[in-house]
Amino acid sequence: MKRPFLAAFAALVAALLLCAAPVLPAQAHTSLKSSDPQKNAQVKTLQKVTLEFADSVQFPVVVVRGEDGKRYEKGDPVVDGPKVTEAVTEPVPPGRYTIAWRVVSPDGHPLEGEIPFTVVGDQSVGAATSAAAPGDTASAPAAAAPATAAAVQADDGGQKGVPGWVWAVIFGIAGIGIGMFLSLRKKP
Repeated sequence: MKRPFLAAFAALVAALLLCAAPVLPAQAHTSLKSSDPQKNAQVKTLQKVTLEFADSVQFPVVVVRGEDGKRYEKGDPVVDGPKVTEAVTEPVPPGRYTIAWRVVSPDGHPLEGEIPFTVVGDQSVGAATSAAAPGDTASAPAAAAPATAAAVQADDGGQKGVPGWVWAVIFGIAGIGIGMFLSLRKKP
């Protein structure tokens, strides 16, 4: 009677270890730490876009697109470890824009996201440009106040898919079933 129980327990432990091992490295995806311009910011002018990630990234694609669908990026993005910089064509007329980005994290997982912002041009709105000091919120407009580093970090980078813990549960249940099948089968 003890043998089937021990076999089922051993199968459960083995299944959990086998399922947890591949899931752990998958949690190492990088994330977007900050951007310039920030999400939903209002800026006077735009000369470049800077994205900073938690880890070094590779194969970046950055597209700066206006409401009319016209693209404003110039050349290829430059990668410097975790920082990606993209030059834009000048002048960028006032209007609403979106930065669409895609990078590959160190573990090979592609990440993507979008950052909306507005270029207000020479209008006097009392707004700071995107070149303002990172901690300087006193001169930032009220509409840009919610676009803090925490709000940027809350953006999951467009990651989609099934979380690793769900796969661990599924494979764990399958391992238990296999262990029970093997331990409860009739032996000749």
